[in-house]
Amino acid sequence: MDIQEYFARISYRGSHNKPDLATMSDIFQHHIQAVPFENLSIHCGESIELDLEATYNKIVRKKRGGWCMENNYLLSWVLKTLGYDVTLLGAKVYVAELDAYPDEIDHLLLQVELDGKSYIVDGGFGMAYQLWQPMELISGTDQPQTPGVFRFQEESGTWYLEKVKRKQCVLNQSTSTSQNVENEVCRRVYLFTLQPRDIEEFRGCNAHLQTAPDSLFVTKSICSLQTADGIRALVGWKLTEMKYNYRDNMDLVEIRIIADEEMEKTLKEKFSITLDKKFVPVNTSRLSLF
Repeated sequence: MDIQEYFARISYRGSHNKPDLATMSDIFQHHIQAVPFENLSIHCGESIELDLEATYNKIVRKKRGGWCMENNYLLSWVLKTLGYDVTLLGAKVYVAELDAYPDEIDHLLLQVELDGKSYIVDGGFGMAYQLWQPMELISGTDQPQTPGVFRFQEESGTWYLEKVKRKQCVLNQSTSTSQNVENEVCRRVYLFTLQPRDIEEFRGCNAHLQTAPDSLFVTKSICSLQTADGIRALVGWKLTEMKYNYRDNMDLVEIRIIADEEMEKTLKEKFSITLDKKFVPVNTSRLSLF
């Protein structure tokens, strides 16, 4: 594993001599615009390994993406290599349709201590709830970013991440999301504590999410990538392209359905992904990702 090879993968050409906030933010921004959040391995008959070298080979050398336990595990190695103080944390992702959090942690994120402050670094959430910058760990303060306004709320040692949603102008209403999700003003994203975690604590979660029949990642094939001004996402056969804040407090959303014979070309052109094995798209879950 070589840090320069990683920098080439994310097209990062900036300085990395000093482990400061500006450098971390710049590397982070390059990562999320180069490395998709995706679970395509599950739908190609491949297993997702919780192994740093395997993840490095997949993301850096094969130019694939990954889910939280791949993207953030790799980012933890990058930041530690550059001299940052990094701790793994575990989160529980909010399910809007159930208005509930799971019983067990199902998301890996990073805490970075820097100049006497704590930051949350999460390059593995994807879709429209992906942070674009590290967030300072302070409660009740709006932290505006290009995707929208994020904030943390802390209650008795539990931290909640939420995002204030913008209105959407959807060019093709017939394929839009459900009304109850559209009417949300603020979406909870996940909860977490500051209990340090070891990567071994995520092995059960990593296995469960790619095999359980009711897992979102089994019932949906997902590939999303942050762009210069928004995101693009392929969920099942539905390709959504979103431009953030294209006019005052409104995101522009364009949706189209991709035919099976267009899949390979779409993954290559929109996400720079080429798969080794046959990909079978899936979208049988009603859970919304937007």
